[in-house]
Amino acid sequence: MNAFGIGLCIIASALVAHRTSAAQQAPAPAVQTRTRAIVASFNKSKQVVKERRGGRREKYKDVRSEPVVKANPQDYSGTYDVPDMGFGIQLRVDRNGNVQGDGYEPVGADGTVRRKFTLRNGKIEGALLTATQIYDGGTQDRFDGVFMNRTAFDSPTDRGDSEFGLGVVGRRIGGDGLTINKYFYIKR
Repeated sequence: MNAFGIGLCIIASALVAHRTSAAQQAPAPAVQTRTRAIVASFNKSKQVVKERRGGRREKYKDVRSEPVVKANPQDYSGTYDVPDMGFGIQLRVDRNGNVQGDGYEPVGADGTVRRKFTLRNGKIEGALLTATQIYDGGTQDRFDGVFMNRTAFDSPTDRGDSEFGLGVVGRRIGGDGLTINKYFYIKR
């Protein structure tokens, strides 16, 4: 075998090793399914046209979300909050995707009373964060969220406003005839 043939064998071996390691790092199908479901719950599209007395009013809103997988999971670390709703969380992520965090959320709809929680056994797989949410007093709840870019468009020709954050689904908070079970934490 000549030097050219040996070089081709080395390159082929490297490509096979790279594909194998990439396949091992790919999220499991259940993780991908859960990620897609959470991201889809943050998408919405609405276009309404009303004509009255010779006038025309049009309302348009399109929100598109996409999961964000970062090469270095530590880049997800930071402070996140839900503006004007009283939710906040501080995440600490190691290079293996293990997560710890502390946060707070409103007890009622007015947001003046908050309760604190800690995240334990947190793990990031792809863009999906799963953890156990432990409240003061010991009660526990599941915590699922997806790191995503969310872009809002106010017209069909709008370039859109994008924000990076953590979309979380789960615990319902209600009051004044309104119940919410998904929250978009924006990274600060």
